[in-house]
Amino acid sequence: MESMPPWLQKKLVEPAHLEKKICELRNENLTIATLNGSFDLLHAGHLYIIHQASLQADCLWVALNSDRSIQQYKNPLRPIIPLKYRLEMMAALEFVDYVTWFEETDPCALLARIRPDVHVNGIEYGESCIEAETVRQCGGRLHLVNRIPGLATSTVIEKVKQCV
Repeated sequence: MESMPPWLQKKLVEPAHLEKKICELRNENLTIATLNGSFDLLHAGHLYIIHQASLQADCLWVALNSDRSIQQYKNPLRPIIPLKYRLEMMAALEFVDYVTWFEETDPCALLARIRPDVHVNGIEYGESCIEAETVRQCGGRLHLVNRIPGLATSTVIEKVKQCV
């Protein structure tokens, strides 16, 4: 990435350097929580789940879908906010320790590399979410967080459309 703000430099871990950083944290006996998603149009519902995730372990890693992966699994017109800026916003949050990204449409390969102690997801995805098997095979557990009604990104987009 080109020039980065200082708060991003301290927290951004490029996918190629993931194992090195994870090894450093494990050598310090720190526990790791992960949370993943597009986090397009960051809103209060996102802040709630991110904060809840930060309470689950010593370090919180937030992994963002790349722009291309969002286009593949959501909509060719998304994301609204490009990855560069989504990474910056995520890194600016004090309760996020590290940010990274992944190109795939699901985070399982990335989670297998991180091997989190706990993976956080919205309750709407349930115990059988796409990440569940990978997390459990790596010795981790799932922590599901309730959604705040009316704060899904799709709901926010619909409200904005009604206002214009």
